[in-house]
Amino acid sequence: MKIALIQTRTPATPEAARDHVLPLVREAAAAGATLIATPEGVNVLQKDKARLLPLLRGLDEDLVVQALRAAARELGVAIVVGSALVRRADGKVANRQAVISPAGEITATYDKLHMFDVDLPNGETARESATYEPGDRAVVAEAAGAKLGLTICYDVRFPALHRALALAGAEVLTVPAAFTRPTGEAHWEVLLRARAIETGSFVLAPAQGGYHEDGRGTWGRSMVVGPWGEVLARLDHDEPGVLLAELDLAAAGKARQAIPALRNARQFQGP
Repeated sequence: MKIALIQTRTPATPEAARDHVLPLVREAAAAGATLIATPEGVNVLQKDKARLLPLLRGLDEDLVVQALRAAARELGVAIVVGSALVRRADGKVANRQAVISPAGEITATYDKLHMFDVDLPNGETARESATYEPGDRAVVAEAAGAKLGLTICYDVRFPALHRALALAGAEVLTVPAAFTRPTGEAHWEVLLRARAIETGSFVLAPAQGGYHEDGRGTWGRSMVVGPWGEVLARLDHDEPGVLLAELDLAAAGKARQAIPALRNARQFQGP
């Protein structure tokens, strides 16, 4: 199974975001990828809430999602929209992942469960909960012959979610991200490899990278990790680009048989 991760530096308007990501998707398809995954916030990145909110639409009306659906149909590939920032039907805002079939249909969606509300040691702060409504369910979806467990960015710090997805049959965990540079440098690779090892799963982590129009800095270093914790492919930079990898899905079953942590876990009383 040939997959591609798209690393972007998403601009601050949907029109520019569309024009930024589509050539990379076409490059990935031309290289033979049948499953293509984008980072978190691929439709727009804008820190200023007053500027962001007027740009957001429902998932079916979003300019970038529409373009990616058309590209999936044209190219005959499955696309995982790492996340689009969208309006919900109730008017609230969601950070939403979407799986697009080669027919251009949205076959599954997942709203980010864990909000990045932090005060970093370097003085940076983030309050995602001030803008976004968290999801309330875990999601496993099928794409390109694989069972995907859907997560977004900060979710990677919560092992219980990834365990639940693996127990529900996911062989591949998606971790699209827009990691900050300080946390990315310190924790990005070790967290991705830990989630792969704990669950015996492939981890696909397409990332935003570099310094964006809205002033944020993201870490990049998109990565594919195998179920034994080995790094199968990585980009060693934060520039936009395409990362290709071959997945042997049978490796997940072999890793889980060798280290049966999913079935060996026991219930216990708290301290």
